[in-house]
Order: sequence, then C-alpha cells, then structure tokens
Amino acid sequence: MLHSIDKLIVAEKHSVAKAFAKALAGREIKPKLFKQIPYYLLNLNHATWAIIGLRGHIMDFDFGKHLENWRSIDPRELFNIPPKMVIREESKAYADLLKELGRYAEAVYLALDGDSEGESIAFEVMNIIRSVNPYAEFKRLWFSDTLPSTLTSALNNPRTPNKNLADKCFARMEIDLTIGAAFTRLLTLSIEDISRKAFPPGHFISYGPCQTPVLYLVVQRDREREKFKAQKFYRVVAKIEVNGEVYEVEHRKRRFATREEAESAAQAAKKSLQAYIEDLREEVHIKSPPLPLNTVDLESRASKYLNLRSKTTLDTAEKLYQLGLISYPRTETQIYPEALNLQQLVEKLSKIPIYREYAIKLLRQQVKPTKGSKDDRAHPPIHPVTAVDERVIKAKLGSNAWKIYDLVVRHFLATLSPPAKFLSQTAVIDIGGEKFVAHGLKPISLGFLEIYDYEMPTERALNFRKGDIARVLEVSVREGQTEPPPYLSESELLKLMEKLGIGTDATAPQHIQTNIDRGYFYIENKRCIPTPLGKALINMLEQARPELVKPEVRALIEKKIEQVAKGEKRREEVVREAKEIFLSYYDDVKRRIPIISRSLLPTLSISYKMRDEKISKRRSRVIKKAK
Repeated sequence: MLHSIDKLIVAEKHSVAKAFAKALAGREIKPKLFKQIPYYLLNLNHATWAIIGLRGHIMDFDFGKHLENWRSIDPRELFNIPPKMVIREESKAYADLLKELGRYAEAVYLALDGDSEGESIAFEVMNIIRSVNPYAEFKRLWFSDTLPSTLTSALNNPRTPNKNLADKCFARMEIDLTIGAAFTRLLTLSIEDISRKAFPPGHFISYGPCQTPVLYLVVQRDREREKFKAQKFYRVVAKIEVNGEVYEVEHRKRRFATREEAESAAQAAKKSLQAYIEDLREEVHIKSPPLPLNTVDLESRASKYLNLRSKTTLDTAEKLYQLGLISYPRTETQIYPEALNLQQLVEKLSKIPIYREYAIKLLRQQVKPTKGSKDDRAHPPIHPVTAVDERVIKAKLGSNAWKIYDLVVRHFLATLSPPAKFLSQTAVIDIGGEKFVAHGLKPISLGFLEIYDYEMPTERALNFRKGDIARVLEVSVREGQTEPPPYLSESELLKLMEKLGIGTDATAPQHIQTNIDRGYFYIENKRCIPTPLGKALINMLEQARPELVKPEVRALIEKKIEQVAKGEKRREEVVREAKEIFLSYYDDVKRRIPIISRSLLPTLSISYKMRDEKISKRRSRVIKKAK
C-alpha cells in the first residue's frame, strides 16, 4: 500500500499533519501507525496522498561515537574536526517512515514551520528521501496558521526550498556544537582532575556562545546591586481630606538628607489645621495602544502580566497554533499584512461573550491598526485566527493556554483601538507655609485600556479644584533608604537578548532555561538571580578572555550567520571564521585553567543544592495547585 503513494506531505508536528489531512479530506480521518508513529493516507483526485508529522529536527551534527569519551581527545582538536550530520537516535523510526512513504512519491510537500529552523528540517527530509528516491520533486509550503483555507492555499502555491535559509540554521548548529563541546569539555575535565567527586551523575560545567552571554547579563545586574551603597533619606507626608475624599500628599522637596530638616518642615505644617489648594495644573496625556505582537513581545508580556516563564509561553503558543487558534508564534513582524481581514477577525471575536461588547464597539469605529517597524517578511504578527470559548481551550490545553490565548486576543483588539486619554494632574498644596505636591490621572477616555487593562495606570484622580480648602488629618516623617536596582526580570532579559542579538526569538527561552538547568541562575518572583557557580563562571571567563562572555561577540557571529541566509557568504566560510575567533579564546582559557577550576570547584555543591531546592518547591506548588 505504501508503494502506491503519489504525493507526500511532511509537517513538523503531528497536529499540523492532522490539520492537513482534515483540510484535504474535508473531515476527520483516522491515522495509521508505523512503529507507533501516526500518519495519514487518503485518495484525492486519482492520487494517493500520505501525510506525516515529525517531532522537530530528525538530524543533528555529531562528532561521532569514537569521540563520545571526553578523555579520548584533547578538546582543542574539536575545532579541527568537522562534525557530520547524523540521524538522531530518537528519530530513526521517523527516518524509516519517511523512506517508506517517499520511496515512490512523485511530489513531496515540505510543510515545515516557516522559519530557518523549519527550512533546515525540510532539507533534512530531502536528504533522507533522496537516499531512496532521487527523482522526487520537492515543494516548500509556507503558511502562518492551520485553517483549512490557509493550508489548501499553501498547497496550491508552493515555493522552492531555500538552501541559504537552511544553511543559516546549519551554520549556527555547527558553530554552537563545536564551541560548546570544546569549552564544556575543557572546563568539566579540569575540575574532574582536581576532584573525581565534584559532579553528581549527569552534571558538568557547560559553556555556550549564546547561553553564557545570557548569564553574563544576569551577573552584571547582580554586580550593580553589590556595588550599590544605600543612603538614608526622610520624607514628610501629610494626609488631607477634601470634598469627602482623603489624599496623601508629599512635601515638594521629596527627600530630606537629615531627620532634623524633615522634622522642622513637619512641625511647621502641623501647626495648621487646614490645607489650601494653591494650584492645580492639568494637561492631556495620551497613552498609545501597543504595537502588533511578535515573539519576544509575547514572551516578555506573558512573563510580566501572567507570571509565565518564556519557555512555557512559547511552547503553549505553539500548541495553540497547531490547533488553529492563533497564527504562527515565531515571528519578528509588527505590521499586519494588507491581506489580513482585520474586521472579519473582530466579527469572529464578537461571538465570544467576554469580548462581545468591546468588539461590537470596535466594529462601529474605523479599524486602524498600530504599526511597528519590524517585518521579517515571513509571518504576520501573532494574532487570533478564530474565536474559541474559555472552556474549550482549558479542556484541551489547560489554564495557561487560555491565559495566553486571552492575552493574544486582547492585544490584537488593543492594536485596533484608539489611544487612552487622561488628564495628568499636578496640585500644589500649602500647609502652614510648607508646600506639598500631589499627582493624579483623571480618565477622559479609556480607549484600548477597556480591553487591555494590563496597562491600566494605578494613579487615582484628584477630585478637587484650585482654591479648595482641605482638612489636615496627619503630618508625619517617614524614614527610607535608596534601593539597589532590582535583579533582571525575565521580561527585561528577553528584551535585552533581542536588542543585543543573542539567539533568536525562538531559541531565547531555551538559552534561559539551559542556564537554570545548569544551576547558573534561578528565577524567583519573576527575577533572575545568579548562583555562586554562575557568578564564579562569569568572573573567571571574563578574566581569561572578556569576549567569551560579552554579548557583542555573539551579535557579530549572528551577523555573519545572517549573511549565509542572504547568500552573501557560504556556510563553510562563516563556520570557519567563527571557529578561528573562538579558538584564540580557547587558548587563553586553557592557560588559566588551573586558576579557573580551583575557583569553580567550591561553588558547585551549593549551586546545585539551590537549583534542586527551587525545582522541589516548584513541583510542590504544582502538586498543591492540582489538588
């Protein structure tokens, strides 16, 4: 039966393969199994179609089994050994099925995700099928959602596979493998030489050309905190009642250097039982709606507003996309394409009760979306593609999926909305000859904030006028001290990574997670806190060769890799240049390796213990919540 297949569709995930099968058949069809891997068969227009969904990459770069023993070779030699592409152990059954399905296929439709990762997987598929069928014609499908109409349109308008885009990903994979393997082996083996019991099973000191600059950013903020010297200050605060409302106002000097000076001002104010509203200035303040949503912005906002980790956000967004609920979640674009019918989408969302009232109001106005400057010319901004009730999403994917879908919907509606308008108020109040100040915001029109209350200002309105008399309820002196800058939030870290060119929108969450898994930092109350091991690793590498940890070097490598995608440089040339740069760094580290290993060793156990405790607490919270 497999020998009679005429056309084969290869998707990146089973859910997308299922969506293609349903789009072509016009109904749900039952999958067949090959070594427990589901695939679909159907007859269409006198041709037999097969559809399979993979599980991401099926091939990887590897130095070979003879080099798996880390002590079998000097790590420096890895810079001189080109790794080969091999089929991943966990993907061998997929490779076998691709050969069976593609052996006699006339056309193979590569329906992988629409980015460089997807393009590289497409070429992996081509290599495997060509080994058994050199005559197959390969067609690349590009789509941004899994609606049936979108998938059939993609089938009718295939593209040519883009080797340069695939080589961009392959170049990054080879560079990161070589550099990461060489430095990781050097650091780990040097510590093992000092203490055979240094590492619990499965642990090691890892270095990554993206992972380590991310750690550097976290450690840098920690250093700023350590250098910070707190200074005491004193504030004079009064409570006044005017028109039946109580307000807290502050002396216009704000911070007094000494308690004596603050007490003097407070005593003068305490002599008066009344306060006089000497002045009230108001000016219109406009708060603009957000720009259309791209990947980094989604991850950042989900962390900030929903307290969700970036990896959780992207993984969940992928599932929403695969079910056809939102558009492709890996995009840099902040501009809606003209072909996207925004009004039709708003009409769909008006069918959901929690969005209905606002969506209908929006439809009565002229829909004019906000527009950013970024456009990857591959996928539109992240937006809902269909309207779904809360209960349906929670039943299929859980509460986090609903939170993210709700954020995407509200953000989308906000981008089509008018700005919010407020009166920014500043009042000057005289109390016993001392001048106090109060600030407020009075809404004129909420605009996009009606649907997007994540950004609702917390300042209250000042409901009094110039010339009003207030009653003084209390005057007090409050002691405070300057605060150090907070630890980096995950939201801030993601924005910094994007700005500095560390990783891609899709890989950024994994670089953060890798640091956590290695025990280099942990996240608590949305803040990234480095462990002793993480701080020691950055300190030692920075002393050996600062470029190893600074983001600028990775940004340079990314620019070189981007030249591959543009066809300006060959993949082999960029890989060679990157290896040459890091080989010189390696030699500098090697010269200092005795000092580095002795400095890292004492931090291992405490950092691993901290990491394990955080994991245990997180699991306990999850179990408790589930119960």
